[in-house]
Amino acid sequence: MTRSILASYLAVLVGGAAWAAASRSPSPATRPEAAAAAEISLRRDDKAGRLAVLIGGREAFAYQYAAALDLPHYWPLNSPGGRNMLVQRAEPYPHHRSFWFADTVRIEGGREVSLYNAYYSGREVESGKRYEPPFRDRIRHLEFSRLDAGGARALIEARLAWETDEAGPLLEERRTMTVQALGGGEYFLDLVFELRVLVEALEFRSDEVHYAWPYLRLEKRWSGESGGKIMNDAGAEGEKATNMQVAKWIDYSNTVDAETAGVAVFQYPDWANHRWLTREYGCFGPRRPDGVSGKPFLLLKGGTVRQRVGVLVHKGDANGGKVAERYEAYIKNRPPR
Repeated sequence: MTRSILASYLAVLVGGAAWAAASRSPSPATRPEAAAAAEISLRRDDKAGRLAVLIGGREAFAYQYAAALDLPHYWPLNSPGGRNMLVQRAEPYPHHRSFWFADTVRIEGGREVSLYNAYYSGREVESGKRYEPPFRDRIRHLEFSRLDAGGARALIEARLAWETDEAGPLLEERRTMTVQALGGGEYFLDLVFELRVLVEALEFRSDEVHYAWPYLRLEKRWSGESGGKIMNDAGAEGEKATNMQVAKWIDYSNTVDAETAGVAVFQYPDWANHRWLTREYGCFGPRRPDGVSGKPFLLLKGGTVRQRVGVLVHKGDANGGKVAERYEAYIKNRPPR
């Protein structure tokens, strides 16, 4: 990794204009039926470590942040018809966490710390199969810095620490999510996260596959193995045509219990191409730009890296859910290059 490539990447991600625009960009088009039924409310339970987001009184999704977890994540994520679409712990990949962010890093002169595989740093209960807390490596929820809900919108701001037992906090994460109810059970999440280095220097070590930026992991009945369809903005379909290909968005849809619905992830434009991991078994998510994906890069103390994505839960397949049109609405007010 040359300094010029890394500097260009960080200049894009650290630029204040793109970050500030997070609260200004429009959400995807709201369906005409959105009104009182789209009222958003929050239900917080610190004892259970769970923040539920309800739309029209029905749970849409929940943020899981219990202290005993290897890392916070979102689960369940419900379809417009109220069916959970994601799996919280999968086999044979129990480290998959439904809808999550994670990476692998190393302090100079220290060991490699995989927060992506934090689950395996716990107490081994069943040889090579099951692990329990406490976890030596973990991402820990620290606090909510803001919780607002009113009408068809909600704003959730959280602060987290990426840490190990021996070294303490390595990174501080600040995560902002704007939730928009779209009517008819559909909703949109505009999600921005920032990692800031707390130690003198930290190297990001993940290969091009094993980091979540973020990843979503669908329940098997929603996956391609059960007839689900992966589709990108170029119209390519299926894992073979979309995996590790450049795309602006990926949509995953299926028909379950007579409901056709899908979830799309949008990569907010940062003037770089992003490849995507896709799997017929149900995992998908964007990669960083090629210059810093699958290649080590170093950040010094105080250095930051940011990412912004949109997540659309919609009726129908990619066409029925108007995914392409809603992506264009999402990026409409993006700052100039």
